[in-house]
Amino acid sequence: MTEEPPILRMAVVFGRLLRRTGLAAGPDRVVEFVRALEELDVSNRDDVYWAGRVTLCSRQEHYEMYDRAFKVYWEGKEGLKFLGPPRTRYSVTMHDDSVQPPKKSVEKGEQGEEAVTLRYSPVDVLRKKDFAEYTPEEFAELYRLMADIGLSGALRRSRRLESASRGRHDPRRSFQGAMRTGGEPMRHRYRKARYQPRRVVLLCDVSGSMASYSRTLLRFMHAGVASGDPTEAFVLGTRLTRVTRELANRNPDRALRGASGAVEDWSGGTRLGDTLKEFVDRWGQRGMARGAVVVILSDGWDRGDVEVLAEQMRRIKRLAYRVIWVNPLKAAPNYQPLARGMAAALPSVDVFLSGHNYESLEELARAISGAAGQDR
Repeated sequence: MTEEPPILRMAVVFGRLLRRTGLAAGPDRVVEFVRALEELDVSNRDDVYWAGRVTLCSRQEHYEMYDRAFKVYWEGKEGLKFLGPPRTRYSVTMHDDSVQPPKKSVEKGEQGEEAVTLRYSPVDVLRKKDFAEYTPEEFAELYRLMADIGLSGALRRSRRLESASRGRHDPRRSFQGAMRTGGEPMRHRYRKARYQPRRVVLLCDVSGSMASYSRTLLRFMHAGVASGDPTEAFVLGTRLTRVTRELANRNPDRALRGASGAVEDWSGGTRLGDTLKEFVDRWGQRGMARGAVVVILSDGWDRGDVEVLAEQMRRIKRLAYRVIWVNPLKAAPNYQPLARGMAAALPSVDVFLSGHNYESLEELARAISGAAGQDR
């Protein structure tokens, strides 16, 4: 008799189907899905549905894609025949032949019985693989994963106040409440400071030396701008180009095409000092960089005067809450900041990261949202 396939296998296949529809259901989310199913009755369709919706969806706009994939995989609609509860079903017949169950390897145990070993999806490998070594198919998988990366800046105290159970006394609202009880202040009202995310300013080097990484980093920037959090995006070459409006398009392919069309010096040289000076003079000093998390994505190669770069980095340091520099070359063993531009900029940098693979971009997202320190 054939051994009953584990629920993990079913969840992995369902996660792969979700990724084919555009919903980033990575291994970590699939594992949480399996853990939820272990606590529920997997023969109950509603339990399976809500377990997946809670663990595999992170945004409201994902629900429609999830519902469609759930009907295909678990309910047998739109091209799939429902063959019973997930624990007893493994064979999948779909219109999309490209969605296949994960491969398994069969080994013999001590007693001669067959032991099935599951293989996880290649997402684990992609997390650590350098972007310069990706294939087109791997880039497609990477871009789906990037949809779940958020770039919300560290919180800052706002001047605006909000209602609270304790804190600063609110005489106006307390008086309004007293008017409803004959002038007797039966309940005092309070207010407290509201916290909101800091603005994130992303400046990406698109010179020839960054060609292996710049388009992927722009996808990362698109995820931040399209999320709706306060985010500004610029590209650096021989001139400065603001691409916030282009990257605000929800469709990533259209957003990247729009940004590429706006940049006239793609894969050319770079004058980091001059372009950063233009940013500070035109945008940063007028308020965009004040109290913001400023992220510069560049390998540090500069054709201009490095003294100009050093001075502009000092100006940004004085304006910003936190300065983060992302250099893909940092991932190399025994890396040293030998480029004159990089050496000139580092004294004004708070956090220095690599950004050469997906795992390092997750680290960057945490550095942006978790930057600690006193409010300025």
